[in-house]
Amino acid sequence: MAKHSAFHNRVEAAFARAVLLSLERTPLSVAYKLGALYGSLLDAVVPRLRRTAHRNLAFAYPERDVAWRSRTIDQVYQSIGRLLVAFARFPEINARNAHDWIYYEGFEHYQRAKERGRGVLFATAHLGNWELSAFAHALLTEPMNVVVRPLDNALIDDLVETRRGLSGNTLLSKRDFARSILHALKDNQPVGILVDQNSSPENGAFVPFFGKLACANLTFAKLAARSGAAVIPGFAVWNQAQRRYVLRFYPEVPISGDAPEDTARIQAAVETAIRENPGEWLWIHRRWKTRPPGESFLYD
Repeated sequence: MAKHSAFHNRVEAAFARAVLLSLERTPLSVAYKLGALYGSLLDAVVPRLRRTAHRNLAFAYPERDVAWRSRTIDQVYQSIGRLLVAFARFPEINARNAHDWIYYEGFEHYQRAKERGRGVLFATAHLGNWELSAFAHALLTEPMNVVVRPLDNALIDDLVETRRGLSGNTLLSKRDFARSILHALKDNQPVGILVDQNSSPENGAFVPFFGKLACANLTFAKLAARSGAAVIPGFAVWNQAQRRYVLRFYPEVPISGDAPEDTARIQAAVETAIRENPGEWLWIHRRWKTRPPGESFLYD
């Protein structure tokens, strides 16, 4: 990917700061409306994202019609807007008021995993509010290690990493993280990794995902097998009735040591959570971009 000019990066960062400031300084009810507006703006400015989402939903839910897919994509942009609101408010979220934003379900799965003393690997995804889930867990329970990919714009990356670290979490660069993860797990610490992104064939394996093979990275499963850590799927999804998120932990995923089979089980757990909340997953991502040999490219 070509690098943008320094001027472009400064303009982009100034816009990002303005968006966060508008969501941070306005009353929460107004901020949610602004967040929805920003989500709609993204939809309008980058129309290829909606095309990608339609394509993904067409083969993930072949029984659903175009109108359902369009409503689901609308919900995705609304979910992005809510994520932006929470992220903008990180400076004011603390241990005293975190429950106003999020609460636990299935916390016993995490407790049992911690009792084993081998660390916890959270298998999470771009579902609901993945930023708030890690941020709030540090406030409500204990800090964790979060694997992140540095953003292309270093100015925005600094802005994002500063906010991510406000609750005490340790950020691990995705470019060089395996050794740090193993050290953290040896100390019985939790580590969160997003496992729902497309992978290259040299680092991954093709496993079933919504009825179509998807290339998933094998590193997570290999780390789990090597460390003996418990693998817990966890996602923060929106509870409309309560107007806050629920951080839901699922039962531990068994790890056999066979990386492709373990990866398939982890991806199946992610799929289950997405099917429970289809309007909150990032369908705009080209998840099925890498294809097995002989298969044609799926996107425009």
